[in-house]
Amino acid sequence: MFGRIYRGIFAGTKNYKYRSMILVLCGTVFLSLSLLYMDVRESRKEAEVIRRNTYGQGSKTEEREVTVGGEKMEEPLEITVGERQYTSEEIKKVFEQNIRRLDLLILGENKSLDEVRSDLELITEIPDEPVEIVWELDRYDVMNMQGKLQEKKIAEEVSENPDIKRDGILVQLKAFLRYTEDETKEALYERAVKVFPPRLSEEEEKVEKILEEIQNEENNNSSKETIELPKKVEGEKITYRRPIDFRWFGVLLLGIFAAGLTGCLIRQEEKKQVKKRRIQLMRDYPEIINKLCLLLGAGMTIKNAWKKITDDYEKKKAKTGERFAYEEMLVACRQMRSGMTEAECYEQFGKRCETPAYLKLGALLSQNLRKGTKGLSEMLQMEAVHAFEERKALAKRVGEEASTKLLLPMFFMLGIVLVIVIVPAFLSIQI
Repeated sequence: MFGRIYRGIFAGTKNYKYRSMILVLCGTVFLSLSLLYMDVRESRKEAEVIRRNTYGQGSKTEEREVTVGGEKMEEPLEITVGERQYTSEEIKKVFEQNIRRLDLLILGENKSLDEVRSDLELITEIPDEPVEIVWELDRYDVMNMQGKLQEKKIAEEVSENPDIKRDGILVQLKAFLRYTEDETKEALYERAVKVFPPRLSEEEEKVEKILEEIQNEENNNSSKETIELPKKVEGEKITYRRPIDFRWFGVLLLGIFAAGLTGCLIRQEEKKQVKKRRIQLMRDYPEIINKLCLLLGAGMTIKNAWKKITDDYEKKKAKTGERFAYEEMLVACRQMRSGMTEAECYEQFGKRCETPAYLKLGALLSQNLRKGTKGLSEMLQMEAVHAFEERKALAKRVGEEASTKLLLPMFFMLGIVLVIVIVPAFLSIQI
């Protein structure tokens, strides 16, 4: 029959693509009508009844289309009903079931209530049940209302009565189970539990036995100056050693830190000395150029003028102190006396000073020795003018650095002044 219907529908349809499209459309219409029929049927079925949610699922809201006297209301009616309440018989069964479950619910990590070595879980409500629980204990000093063991008190009782390790401490538990919707309906749960000290690990047990042996030795030999520590525990040999003090490690770290700090201070001091030497060389440079100009202008050779300057320095050295530039000139003089060529001495002098100005001076003196001294005075005079300008720039730069260093003390002084001015003003304000 379906084959005939199919052929009848698609008899005039030649294209396979259109046949498939029509087939899908027909299937969709059929499915939609089936769902519509089911919805209409369900809407009429039990429309006048609303099933309540069971306990714990909360209230339930459903919509109904209402027709009164043949006239349909425009808006659907929203109806809310509360969750189902238990009857007295059902409440009694709930209490009985949960009383049987409590032994397991409160057990926690313990294997049995006859051997409680860790905290119990004294719950105040039972999941998915309309039951609240209130607990009462006869030994709050051993266990609190949440079921947590008071280990300090248990240890004290064990020290007073060692038999507790074997017999335990008896604690009576009482639980009042109450129905949440009607607190007048309740049931009683009673249980006696035995509380023992927490189970020790193998190492902790050995430590405890060693301490017991030491305590016995101390009690038996209280008049002796020394106490001999036990050599064996449970047949196992015991060795003792004082704990190693790790002061050496702290001293080592402190030494490494001090060595690093010393290295930093040495490098900083070296930098200061290099800077001090460079500044002193630049300050003495114009003076050395002027002296060379005067002596060369008086007719002296470069070598004699050089020697004259160093001789005058040696005479005044005790008063003025050592000057780096003149010390390097003395070294150049000694090199000349030892046989080194004059030109090479001047070049070495400029390299030792390690500043562009002295390198230029050494090259200038060495070059003029090879080409002749003609025009040397004029070049030295020009160099003297340039050196003087550089000295003024250096003095200005050093002054700026000094003023920058004074900023920090000035800020400290400003802070002190502000405290002196503001604090009395605040103290004088009357609230």
